[in-house]
Amino acid sequence: MSYVDEVLAKVKEKNASEPEFLQAVDEVLNSLRPVIDANEELYRKEAILERITEPDRQLMFRVPWVDDKGQVQVNRGFRVQFNNSIGPYKGGLRLHPSVNLGIIKFLGFEQIFKNSLTSLPIGGGKGGSDFDPKGKSDREIMAFCQSFMTELCKYIGADTDVPAGDIGTGAREIGYMFGQYKKIRGMFEGVLTGKGLSYGGSLARTEATGYGLLYLTKEMLKCNGKDIAGKTVVVSGAGNVAIYAIQKAQQMGAKPVTCSDSTGWIYDPEGIDVALLKEVKEVKRARLTEYAAARPSAQYHEGKGVWSVKCDVALPCATQNELDIEDAKQLVANGCFAVAEGANMPTTLEATKYLQENGVLFAPGKAANAGGVATSALEMSQNSERLSWSFEEVDSKLESIMVNIFHNLDEAAKRYNVAGDYVAGANIAGFEKVVDAMLAQGVC
Repeated sequence: MSYVDEVLAKVKEKNASEPEFLQAVDEVLNSLRPVIDANEELYRKEAILERITEPDRQLMFRVPWVDDKGQVQVNRGFRVQFNNSIGPYKGGLRLHPSVNLGIIKFLGFEQIFKNSLTSLPIGGGKGGSDFDPKGKSDREIMAFCQSFMTELCKYIGADTDVPAGDIGTGAREIGYMFGQYKKIRGMFEGVLTGKGLSYGGSLARTEATGYGLLYLTKEMLKCNGKDIAGKTVVVSGAGNVAIYAIQKAQQMGAKPVTCSDSTGWIYDPEGIDVALLKEVKEVKRARLTEYAAARPSAQYHEGKGVWSVKCDVALPCATQNELDIEDAKQLVANGCFAVAEGANMPTTLEATKYLQENGVLFAPGKAANAGGVATSALEMSQNSERLSWSFEEVDSKLESIMVNIFHNLDEAAKRYNVAGDYVAGANIAGFEKVVDAMLAQGVC
């Protein structure tokens, strides 16, 4: 049995109740076979795969807080510090009822390679809670965030572990958490990213993941003889990533025609109205039915269906495993030639394989959505220097990082004779840097 297969069997045995984590490990390790086979004796002796698939530590804790009725509520908090071989742990805090240890581990594992791809000195981690911010008052959210940080603050710091936002965790939640950290630790430091501009946040952070997705997508198309200008784009999601992916796609001359939320989706053949979408989602925090009501050209559909729309480029920007094999077949049948992941692992393994086998250019999330964490690292740099860079300066650095990511993964794929397989290329390029650091630092 090969080293990869041995480790996959061990991981499945030890983490049998964590399907998302197992899916992530399976995808990464299988795509790394050319590298591991070429270095099997060394990697086996140093237990590289066992070490990289086992978190440095997993923290799980109780989060008690009081709601507006005076009732005590209890949630579960998580922080998985996965690997800090190339820098402090870095990864977001997800607040959503679906959050459990397996999901946090999958996200933290992916973060190792994503952060490595940015070429910035940040390691992989992730955290969150099964708390649902939807329908909660500002006071309830503050009560939760303060309780959550009261425990989390024991394990994080500007040079140790720097959390950020994620699903359910925006500027409001980061602000409450930062205030509590500062109060307990008595330190004003860059311990969180995604902060408000008045207390150490970075310009362009809000736009970063969506913009970065388009910078990498444009470069991928360019290197394959295509131009994004004039192309029809379908986008899932209506949160931060989707909104700014739609905005940047329009700026590049493309025509995004869809978006979606947890209840339904919009098809707007005239192109999504970004200003209206922002009003509905960022200001009113309402459902997409309000977008359709205000936009005569828009068609609202309940449930799922974004991937049935004829397009050239598809950008899944909502959540994990939202694009399955049937969706992939529809995209191929409708002439889609490129898929770039704006969310974390939004495409199932079966769908990814089908898209690649049918000649669709496929950019995995750990590369394509790295713009958010890259700009978070730029925020860390600004905090360390006590400086604030202009929007244009941050955006220029972001574009350069995303273009470099594509070329690094493209070259890695070619180096191991899997040219055009950008999933393998991304995993190989991210893995090589982390492994070099692990070997240099000994058994730890």
